[in-house]
Amino acid sequence: MKQWKKWLPVFLMAGLIVLTACGESTEESGTEADSDDDKGTIHIGMNNWAENVAVSNMWKLILEDKGYTVELEQVEKGFLYEALASGDLDIGTEIWLPNTDQPFYEKYEDEIDWRETWYEGTELGLAVPAYMEDINTIEDLKSTDQFSDNQIVGISAGASIMNLTEEAIKEYDLDYSLLSSGEPTMITELKNAMADEEPIVATLWKPHWVFAEMDVKILEDTKNVYGDSENISYAARLGLKEDHPEVVKWWDSFKLDDNQLGSLMASINEADSEEEGARQWLDEHQDLVNEWTEE
Repeated sequence: MKQWKKWLPVFLMAGLIVLTACGESTEESGTEADSDDDKGTIHIGMNNWAENVAVSNMWKLILEDKGYTVELEQVEKGFLYEALASGDLDIGTEIWLPNTDQPFYEKYEDEIDWRETWYEGTELGLAVPAYMEDINTIEDLKSTDQFSDNQIVGISAGASIMNLTEEAIKEYDLDYSLLSSGEPTMITELKNAMADEEPIVATLWKPHWVFAEMDVKILEDTKNVYGDSENISYAARLGLKEDHPEVVKWWDSFKLDDNQLGSLMASINEADSEEEGARQWLDEHQDLVNEWTEE
């Protein structure tokens, strides 16, 4: 009996060590399992264009449903390419080529992974309300006295369409100034002017939900300053394909036609929040999403 009591502390200590080791093993296993559920964070660069906001929020939800954490980073076009080249962003949703974003492509050609087209057949330029029946070409802006301030309502400074508009003002010898604002402000100005049937000219592009809700027309660009119809693709940082191959595979498969993209933008525009609108659209187009993300 005395000998048993003598060895009791040793047995107790050994048992404590075993229990501690088992606890550490269980904890490590749990951590490993948790890390399997979190596939990592994807940083998406989003500039404030309607189609860009729509597609970025759509992909945020798709990737989160697949186990990724997604951060949408609102950026201007110039910073988008700089951040993709430096690796601070993983994906840029909207690249217009071969004309609009050509300067950025030439600058960062070897520093960015230029990927697949997801929308074909864009158009951009200057737009006016359809009730301005005598204004159908950019040249017509020179011969009209309808504008009291001779101002073109633009979007964010530094956007490609703003640079092209500055070029158009020179090429067509227009006595107009270009107002930098932002897409929401530009749309508000367009709505307010059209409500009173006042003259207005603004920078605009297709695809855009405005054409489904307002009767506007893009002016004919006889000098082709804004270039021919383009395609929209996406770009990734170098190395994303190796780090997250399934994400790149899904985005390479992703395609939207005019009706699909228009309905997505309309859904977001009518919803209380961007994510709510994107979720509603996804629920109605799950078969399409399954095609993009099939294993």
